[in-house]
Amino acid sequence: MSDRGHSEYDVLTQTGPGTPGGNLMRRFWHPVALIEELPVGGPPVSLKLFGEELVLFRDDEGKPGLLGLHCPHRGADLSYGRVEDGGLRCIYHGWLLDRAGRCLEQPGEPAGSTFHERIRQTSYPCVERSGAIWAYMGPSEPPLFPNYEFLTVPDENVFAIKLHHECNWLQGNEGNIDLLHLSFVHHNALRDLSGPGGAGAPLGGGGAAPHREKVEAELTDYGLKVCKVRDCGDQQNFYLCTYIYPAAFAFSSETQNRGYSVNWHVPIDDTHHWKFTFMHSREQSLDKDRARRSRLPMDDQYRPLRNKANRYQQDRESMKTETYSGIGLVFQAQDLCVTESAPIQDRSREHLTIQDAPLVASRKLLLKGIRDVAEGRDPPGVIRDPARNSFPRPFAHTLFEPNGADWKEWIRQIEAEIGATNPSQIPATIA
Repeated sequence: MSDRGHSEYDVLTQTGPGTPGGNLMRRFWHPVALIEELPVGGPPVSLKLFGEELVLFRDDEGKPGLLGLHCPHRGADLSYGRVEDGGLRCIYHGWLLDRAGRCLEQPGEPAGSTFHERIRQTSYPCVERSGAIWAYMGPSEPPLFPNYEFLTVPDENVFAIKLHHECNWLQGNEGNIDLLHLSFVHHNALRDLSGPGGAGAPLGGGGAAPHREKVEAELTDYGLKVCKVRDCGDQQNFYLCTYIYPAAFAFSSETQNRGYSVNWHVPIDDTHHWKFTFMHSREQSLDKDRARRSRLPMDDQYRPLRNKANRYQQDRESMKTETYSGIGLVFQAQDLCVTESAPIQDRSREHLTIQDAPLVASRKLLLKGIRDVAEGRDPPGVIRDPARNSFPRPFAHTLFEPNGADWKEWIRQIEAEIGATNPSQIPATIA
């Protein structure tokens, strides 16, 4: 038996069927696979998401469907099935299931039997957008697919990839919100991800900017704006990011301020998850081959070659002059090391500081969403009115401003310029 402590936050890490955290997460559309994993004419793919075994396939019209993995007859694995006649046919006894989970045929039954009409396989609606296949795995009618900016630009303006993580989804997602870590685990002698001007800072124990940074957050109607402010003498460096409720985070990437990247964390089970990353530009098409080469090397199952089994290939000699972490120059490996080291973080034993305020705010938002679902309300960010399916642009910027400038005021000015308004779904207080 584990001696792990317990806290109110434990419900956030448990996302299996019927759990409070799972009930919340299932109210949203999530990426479930990359489009490249399911080419037209390709074989079905078995998946595990939110603790549930599933099969993803394209029918003979090329449309994706997501079904329960095991045939409703005798439980055979449908990922071995035949794609034909408008659905997925089990090779055990020939039962044919369509994308909606209806049983179209039972070849072994007597002619004229209507038994197949009473069969309903677990099924979830799918859409294809921005290089990924998305599914809604919740109850009743799905909400509208969210019109976040990176999900509305042309496909050539978005590159999508995913990475397997051996840790709970919340651990990965909170690794995004914790901006202070940028000046430590990601610091290297060539550049500093915490903002321009950090390159060349010493690699000693104090990180890139010891005692000269603070992390703050502000509520939005779809999550949090998070900013790391660095004192640079007569200037301040603002590193602005956006937590997109419940499981995504927008941050500045190679497209600079012409776009951003989004990490979207999708639970496999309570101790593993997929991180889908969407790199996008609002102005131009992307060199997707170059974007792929910039990512952490993976095998053909999207599992990292630098991993826990080989201690992320840490080179302690390089910690002296090259990188703070000794884990190369690719940030995803550094993030894997620090997030996978605690498979399910014991939040009852944390010692949080004022710099962790955005983390606490994000957890309170998630807990509020769990209460909303339990009491029969839609959680924040679930949109059913087309007139409200318009989200302000997620802020993911790196910029310098004079000392004394207020990053929140800077955002308000930009929002006014681009007309970014939307009725609030999250109250001003989340206590």
